Amino acid sequence: MDPELPRPSESVAILDFGSQYSQLIARRVRENHVYSELLPPDVAPDRITEMNARGIILSGSPASVHAPDAPRCHPGILDLGLPILGICYGMQLVAHLCGGRVDPSPSREYGRVRLQIDDASGPLAHLPAETSVWMSHGDRVTDLGPDFETLAHTPLCPIAAARHRTRPVWGVQFHPEVTHTPLGAQLLRNFVYEVCGCRGEWNVSNVIETMIAGIEQQVSDDGQVICGLSGGVDSGVTAALLHRAVGDRLHCIFVDNGLLRNKEAELVEATFRDHFGMNLIVTDAAQRFLGSLAGVLDPQEKRTHIGRDFIEAFKAEAERIPRARYLAQGTVYTDVIESGHGATGQAAMIKSHHNVGALPKELGFELVEPLRMLFKDEVRQVGEALGLPEDLVWRHPFPGPGLAVRICGEITPARLQLLRAADEILLEEITAAGWYDKIAQAFAVLLPIASVGVMGDGRSYGGQHVAIVRLVESADFMTADWVRIDHEVLATVSSRIINEVDGINRVAYDISSKPPATIEWE
Repeated sequence: MDPELPRPSESVAILDFGSQYSQLIARRVRENHVYSELLPPDVAPDRITEMNARGIILSGSPASVHAPDAPRCHPGILDLGLPILGICYGMQLVAHLCGGRVDPSPSREYGRVRLQIDDASGPLAHLPAETSVWMSHGDRVTDLGPDFETLAHTPLCPIAAARHRTRPVWGVQFHPEVTHTPLGAQLLRNFVYEVCGCRGEWNVSNVIETMIAGIEQQVSDDGQVICGLSGGVDSGVTAALLHRAVGDRLHCIFVDNGLLRNKEAELVEATFRDHFGMNLIVTDAAQRFLGSLAGVLDPQEKRTHIGRDFIEAFKAEAERIPRARYLAQGTVYTDVIESGHGATGQAAMIKSHHNVGALPKELGFELVEPLRMLFKDEVRQVGEALGLPEDLVWRHPFPGPGLAVRICGEITPARLQLLRAADEILLEEITAAGWYDKIAQAFAVLLPIASVGVMGDGRSYGGQHVAIVRLVESADFMTADWVRIDHEVLATVSSRIINEVDGINRVAYDISSKPPATIEWE
């Protein structure tokens, strides 16, 4: 178990077979005030017993159960007598291990489908006879064998849910953990409470003192602790935890990479140095970053350049701090999984994070990541409990590479100025209209597309850009949906951007969900 979190009185173990949604399963369980933890697929049964597990969930996977290197669970897992819920690959694996048959689907089933429930029992209790679920699979169970029975089906999947006749083992072919399955939260709640018998006693704000004690134990010598501060909620809460644990031994470093929002550096200084009294170093590295990005068009190459330059700028400041031995980072669960650093190490990398995995190797520091096991909403709960300002705790996320991943194409000072101006107008208007707190993330994107328009009395084309407005609602940032905002607000945003930002003559609204799109554009 992660040393920063206490041993719970009850928990649900999640065996991570490499699904991009594994973290979502853990979050859904925690929403019910039951601690959950992602474990490697081959974890020993004793380890599950030690964590006071009341049930086990087997995650999905991009693998096929027939592949030679397909992840498997320890055979003793099925003999623990604990309730088990297999999701997608997890269901296929249980069927495969118990004598059933798994075959490739005639056609890949992906997206929302209608589920017909034939037996509303166990995790499916209290659900209507027909509901919408999210499918994403290439294989499916075609024969359950004599020990299982079917509970639900879809037009393309005759066995969409099943249960063992004598053991507390269930399986669903769909993904209840994603928001695209509207009643998925109810299904998981049924499993946690009615099937596993959990009481729901875990609360993230109650573990703060234990997290602080864990930090104190990890940095018990006189070594100095460095924290990479960005001004966002993750690094801000990390800094607050470290400051409470080690006091003036904490040194925060803020790297101004020239890719920030308007007056970002001033806000960081006012909050952390002036208000909280922390040791704060601000380094202006804008020229280094912009010079490195000149002519770079590929999104992943942008992130690589930014990550490398960040390490160099950060290292230069860190080397000036005597006895610096520890590096604190605001890494959260979503960062870990989307960088391919999940419990199995098998999840596909959706995007790279320069604060996941690179800095300790480059700088030689021992890594301190108190938030690594927490989701974004849980980090906010910790921030509130620590007394951080509300506008910091509930501030919309901002990517580590900054505006570089919101400008498609080459990064130039002129384009940065355009995007900052458009983004500032967007935030002003949604705040004035009372929408800011209803939206999980709001930002503008700049496309290097010359769009024909009419400006004044003439036709405009050359030197003009298209701005995309991106507003999403999300509880976990692993899945997200676009916001159905009032059209009047969008009209005001569009009008102001086109009239006030010289160089943008067209504004479009992004109505893509995640998945299949990502929240950021690059």
